[in-house]
Amino acid sequence: MSTTGVAVSPVVETKRGLRPASLAWRTITYVLVVVGAIVYSMPFVWMLSTSVKPGYQVYKIPPEWIPDVWNWVNYVIPWQNMPFYKYYLNSITVAGTSIVLTLITSSLVAFGFARMRFRGRDFIFMLVLSTMMLPVQVTWIPIYILWSRLGLVNTLVPLIVPSLFGGAFNIFLLRQYMMTVPLEYDDAARIDGASWFQIYYRLMLPMSAPALGVIAIFAFTHHWNDFVWPLIILNDSNNFTIPLGLMLLNSRYVQEIQQTMAQTILAIIPVLVLFFTAQRFYIQGIVISGVKG
Repeated sequence: MSTTGVAVSPVVETKRGLRPASLAWRTITYVLVVVGAIVYSMPFVWMLSTSVKPGYQVYKIPPEWIPDVWNWVNYVIPWQNMPFYKYYLNSITVAGTSIVLTLITSSLVAFGFARMRFRGRDFIFMLVLSTMMLPVQVTWIPIYILWSRLGLVNTLVPLIVPSLFGGAFNIFLLRQYMMTVPLEYDDAARIDGASWFQIYYRLMLPMSAPALGVIAIFAFTHHWNDFVWPLIILNDSNNFTIPLGLMLLNSRYVQEIQQTMAQTILAIIPVLVLFFTAQRFYIQGIVISGVKG
C-alpha cells in the first residue's frame, strides 16, 4: 500500500534520528571527552615512549615521541642490577594481606552499624567518621615511636597491622551499602534460628560483593602505591616495596631515566589489570552505596 501523502508522526520522526540540537550537543560532548582523554593520557604515553628510547633521545627539545631505536633492554637491566623480585614480593605481601584484613574488619564493623540496633549506635558511628578529619601526617611521629618501642621498625608489620582497624571511609562505604538491604531479611533469618554471625557471613557478605570489590580496589591501590609511610618505617633495602625500589633505582641510575620509566610501567600494570577487571563492581558499589543514608 502506498504511503504517499500520509503525515509522519513527530514521535516516529524523533525515533528515526536525533534532532539537530541534540546531535550537535552529543557531538560536542564526545569531542570534549576525546580531547580530555588524549590530554590526560599524554604523560602515560610519554612514559611508555621513554621506556624504550635510547639515552640521546630522552631529553630532546621538542620531544620526539617515536624512538629511533626500540631499547627493550631497559625492562631487563634493572632486574639484573637490583633485587626487584624482592620489592615485588614485599609489595604483594603487604597489599594482599592488607586487602584481606581490611575486608574482614571493615565489613564486621559496618555490619554492626548497619544491621544491629543498639543505643548510641549513630553517635559512635559519627565518632568513627570524625577520625577522617584528622590528617594522617600528624599521626606518623607517635605511631613511629610506638613501632620503635615494639622493636618492629624496618619490618613489614607496621605496613600491614593498621589494616586491622578497617578505616573510617571503608566502614562508611560498606555501612551505606548494607543499609540498602531491607531489615526484613535479618528478621526472617533470626526467626529461622540464624545467629548474627551467620547473617553477616551467609547473607550480608554475598549481597555486599560490589562494595567489597570497591574497597579491595582502594586498599590494593593504596598499599601498592604507598611511598611515604614505607620510607619512614623501612631502612633496609631488602624490605623495600615497589615505590621505594623505584626511588632507589632513580637515585643510582639517574642518567638512565628510561630504565626508571620501564620499571614504572611494570609497576602500574597490576593496578590497571585489577581496575579493569573489577570496574563493574567499582561503579556499582560507588553508585548504590550512596543511595540510602
